[in-house]
Amino acid sequence: MFGVLTPCAHGAVRHGVAPGEWYAQLCGLCLGLRDEHGHLARTATNTDAMALTVLTEAQSAAAPVRTGVGPCALRGMRKAEVATSPGVRLASTASLLLGSAKLEDHVRDGDIRRGARRPVAAVSGRWAKRAALQADSIGLDVGPMVTAIAEQSALESHTQLTLEDLLAPSAFCAGELTAHTAVLAGKPENAEALRAAGRHFGALAHLADAVEDLDDDLAAGKFNPLAATGTTRVEAYRAMRAAERGLRTAVTDARLDTVPTVRWVLLDPLDGLLHRLGHELGVLRAKREPRYHPVAVLPGQKPSLFEGIGLLFQYPTGYACFASHRRPCSGEQKDPWLTRMDCGSCCDCGDCCSDCDCCECGCCDCNC
Repeated sequence: MFGVLTPCAHGAVRHGVAPGEWYAQLCGLCLGLRDEHGHLARTATNTDAMALTVLTEAQSAAAPVRTGVGPCALRGMRKAEVATSPGVRLASTASLLLGSAKLEDHVRDGDIRRGARRPVAAVSGRWAKRAALQADSIGLDVGPMVTAIAEQSALESHTQLTLEDLLAPSAFCAGELTAHTAVLAGKPENAEALRAAGRHFGALAHLADAVEDLDDDLAAGKFNPLAATGTTRVEAYRAMRAAERGLRTAVTDARLDTVPTVRWVLLDPLDGLLHRLGHELGVLRAKREPRYHPVAVLPGQKPSLFEGIGLLFQYPTGYACFASHRRPCSGEQKDPWLTRMDCGSCCDCGDCCSDCDCCECGCCDCNC
């Protein structure tokens, strides 16, 4: 599970959304990937792609479609009602495209042991092909997006580029995917506004990754758009704030800014992300520490080929759901999925909402 959006169950209740809707959306995507593309494709599950399903349903006049499914380890062996709308197919297409690009990046950056590079590259290629086939089934042309993704690595080899140039492929892909929610929902009049919202989101997500990865990229000698363009973290943060304002304007233009599920899955998590980064960068006033912290990769912690293959089994067996675990490629220590998905970084307020002295997080509804 990856992505910059981390909607939580508490936020759902606050907006009057049923608590089970979190599982309806994420499990719908995960099972959609499994049913169409096999168990391994479930590792491409992307929390950002949930927004595509939610936006599709938010624009549709029809009631959301839900299907009952059996117990799963990630749900504590509980049954659930999950989303099965056309938006799920769009979300799984996006997840496969992003997952394919992520694997290709790992191979290109040398994050994967030599003996595993060929099979990982094969998985990346297979996911890209399956994404194209699924996109055809919902009337989406992914050709331009595949080209943009390929151009991203080519852009990184240029020396005379602006930050906007480097963000353009991510912005374009996110814009096209988001605009297609209007097509699937039968609301073509919303397409341009949502394309703009998606472009802002794509740029913001790319910047967030660049800000958080800067130190590690510099230490490892990897490409980072901030270092390549001489952009400071604070400058990047201001650009992210501008992108968030543009996104909110576009969502308002599509008349979706007051839809509870859109606020819960898209707008509030962006508030929380920017709030957390603002405090980490010293842009916002100091506050208490967030509940969870990423753990840096320690020197020499990178798994061997056989260790990495062994670590892969912690995902389909459900071990990663409940216990701290290492990532197969990087060796990075991660918290259990169950703790990361429960409250994530929707506000990082901890217990401060009880005394209304939290911050500028915008997600507490306590006028603080």
